[in-house]
Amino acid sequence: MALSCSLRLICLRACWPVSLKQASLSSAPDEDCRQVAGRNEATRKRWMKEKKPRQGCSLPGLESFWEERLTNVATPLWRFPYEEQLKVKSESQKKVLQTLASCLRELGTDKLEITQRPDGLCCPLHSVVPSPVINGYRNKSTFSVNKGPDGNPKTVGLYVGTGRARNIVCVRANHLENIPEKHKQVAQYYEEFLHQSPLDPCLLFHQGGHWRELIVRTNSSGHTMAIITFHPQDLSQEELCTQKALLKDFFTCGPGAVCNLTSLYFQESIMTRSSHQQSPYQLLYGEPYIFEEVLGLKFRISPDAFFQINTAGAEVLYQTVGKLSRADKNTVLLDVCCGTGAIGLSLAHQASKVVGVEVVEQAVEDARWNAAFNGISNCEFHSGKAETVLPQFLMSREDDRLLVAVVNPSRAGLHYRVVRAIRNCEAIRTLIYVSCKPEGEAMRNFLEFCCPPDSGKKLVGKPFAPLLAVPVDMFPHTIHCELVMLLTR
Repeated sequence: MALSCSLRLICLRACWPVSLKQASLSSAPDEDCRQVAGRNEATRKRWMKEKKPRQGCSLPGLESFWEERLTNVATPLWRFPYEEQLKVKSESQKKVLQTLASCLRELGTDKLEITQRPDGLCCPLHSVVPSPVINGYRNKSTFSVNKGPDGNPKTVGLYVGTGRARNIVCVRANHLENIPEKHKQVAQYYEEFLHQSPLDPCLLFHQGGHWRELIVRTNSSGHTMAIITFHPQDLSQEELCTQKALLKDFFTCGPGAVCNLTSLYFQESIMTRSSHQQSPYQLLYGEPYIFEEVLGLKFRISPDAFFQINTAGAEVLYQTVGKLSRADKNTVLLDVCCGTGAIGLSLAHQASKVVGVEVVEQAVEDARWNAAFNGISNCEFHSGKAETVLPQFLMSREDDRLLVAVVNPSRAGLHYRVVRAIRNCEAIRTLIYVSCKPEGEAMRNFLEFCCPPDSGKKLVGKPFAPLLAVPVDMFPHTIHCELVMLLTR
């Protein structure tokens, strides 16, 4: 007789101390958890009764110390009134523009009027556009697994310290203002699951262990996707199936059912970061996607697709980009590093056509679905590395319409071949660069776009000039914000 998932949860757990191989799935086929909803509470109580004592000791004073350290690292501005936070960020962006102006003068652009401003900025700086939501705004959080302040190696939280210094401590994020309660709840129950598991966490790949990070995604409708990464080491397929069954049952029939997950994914990965193509995301339960609405458009989001972490702030960001781009029916909008197509699709009504480029294949599939679902027919999306796709597209196009380029790269910035392709394309006279860390690699890109022509570096096109900078606060309580830079030529 088939066991229900609630009973299987207990049965499998009872087999842990003996052997993982003895807890095979063949003796416990799946059954719809809704048929045993009335027994979930009994299952939860039995889990709590049988749970193992946690490793380490409780040291409230020590935990408070590390919580404060994490707060100072992750949300250093949380003590400031929000208006003061915006002032701090404005000063930070001024330093970025002053640095850029100084570097441009060193490169021989001192004759340009933009480098002669009395305030030392390379262009006018708009006041910081505030975030509509200040607390709990993150729609995506990544939690690590490692030793906590009490030495417990199955602590789920965020890192304080560095691997290089060998002083990493994993601190629970329950006190952070920018993480929503739902994310904290899922992290808490994932840690509870780890304490029930006989398998060790994977702290260092070469030292063995299995359980790794947790990613939680939520939307404005309250739907929740959890993605758990697992190092298979030398487990057999039968043993892997057992772990997946235990994980699924915990979050659907066991104590974790209170999280009310709408999607539960499992990824077997032997690398620090793996794409879906490298290590496929395995859907254990629920819906394959999460959906979000931005500016009246509905967006489908896959497990590894990029989407701005502050949904309400994203609306403000995209409106800002739209105003600065001045795209019209005589222009083609290039959306480079487009993710699920959010920027391009939100501006599609302004432009004659939108062309998006994105390296994550699942995100491109999402973008195409998003365009079709929202009835937007003037968009096309290309999958591949921007440094390969964009130069080919620009060289092969026969259209004589002007191009407006919007780039929103990761903190690593744009690949040099992307910069060169945009710089050398005469049809691109307006460039919008969106960066969450303009003092980092984005600064290198700014200089490459604005420096005098250099045949040695194959930057032969007319240089761009920064015309206006608009900071948009997407990350309250942190020192970061998105800088939207308008460059023209």
